[in-house]
Amino acid sequence: MTEKLYYSSPYTAEWETTIKQTYEKDGQFFAVLEDTAFYPTGGGQPNDTGTINGINVLDVFTEKDEVIHQLERLPETTSVNCKLDWHRRFDHMQHHSGQHLLSAVCYSLYDERTISFHLGTEYATIDIEMDTLNQKQMDMLEKAVNEEIYKNRKVHTFFVTDEELQKLPLLKMPKVTENIRIVEIEGIEHNACGGTHVRSTAEIGIIKLFKAEKQKGTVRLYFKCGQRALSDYNKSLKILRLISAKFNTGRNEVLNRIEKWEANHLDMEAEMKRLKEENNNYLARELLTHAKTDFLTYVFEGKSFDETKELAIKIANENDLLILFAAIPDNRIILMHNGTIKVSCGTFFKENLSAFNGKGGGSDKSAQAGFSSIEDMHRFVEFARENLTKD
Repeated sequence: MTEKLYYSSPYTAEWETTIKQTYEKDGQFFAVLEDTAFYPTGGGQPNDTGTINGINVLDVFTEKDEVIHQLERLPETTSVNCKLDWHRRFDHMQHHSGQHLLSAVCYSLYDERTISFHLGTEYATIDIEMDTLNQKQMDMLEKAVNEEIYKNRKVHTFFVTDEELQKLPLLKMPKVTENIRIVEIEGIEHNACGGTHVRSTAEIGIIKLFKAEKQKGTVRLYFKCGQRALSDYNKSLKILRLISAKFNTGRNEVLNRIEKWEANHLDMEAEMKRLKEENNNYLARELLTHAKTDFLTYVFEGKSFDETKELAIKIANENDLLILFAAIPDNRIILMHNGTIKVSCGTFFKENLSAFNGKGGGSDKSAQAGFSSIEDMHRFVEFARENLTKD
């Protein structure tokens, strides 16, 4: 069986070894090593990556207690040099040890157990057996767990027998009865775990809590540790600096400036709405002077279809007219009336649009259509002008 260096020597990042076995399956390549520091996916912790003789390791998993390495291709020699992606490995170590510490402190503060752990590429999460975790509780938890980091508590890993296990103060007993591995944070907790861990809490660096989401009977807590937390802080600080520069103010005054900007923006929106209504009233009066009996049609060059539709609805609500408006920027038209005109807008479109490469439809009182070209739209508008009359 492969010697598992990730247990006996978790800080090993490069080593020489021999390939015991290789095989190919479904066009994929696999190798088994005499000894390996590549951690296989398990216990909420993703697998390690790296290279074997310069060949990328794509996946690491266990099969019948043997560690299998999936490679881009098979090495040409049995003696190989192996290198871990140490940045990825240490990130996993910081987060797995950080999770143990966070769960232990959460239990000591709120008497609530952690039931699952997931280490993703963006966030790490734990699911806690509690109904809610408010911001004040999160702040207390974050402060307490970081204080434990600063105490530089030693982290030990060791295997125990089932008899020795019974004497340890574990919150949750493992399902396995042999090869039981314990992770101990001095003065904090003992936990059965097969993951990779740092040597002391100081190496976790920092634990930053981001948010808590209610799940079914649990709370999912999102957090980041160490370098990942520092990177997130730097990104957030960069964004804050850019916002401060945009508002030409210091960081402490950014919120006040944003609130003033929002208030000004709302005032501007209200003024624009007033001016738009005023302009539509004027435009409606102007268009009505060009209406022919009960039919009003116009092609707008500078209005969007949404604006055109809004104007059509306004005029239709206030006048007994059949209205056909077209918006050149969108190559779309609307045909509508208030119900007093004996024309089915939807039926007219259904019967005639295809001859002009148009697509659309609607009800008796309102229909919309779009065209593949402005020429087709103009031809349809002329056709409608000639054929739409009030009975």
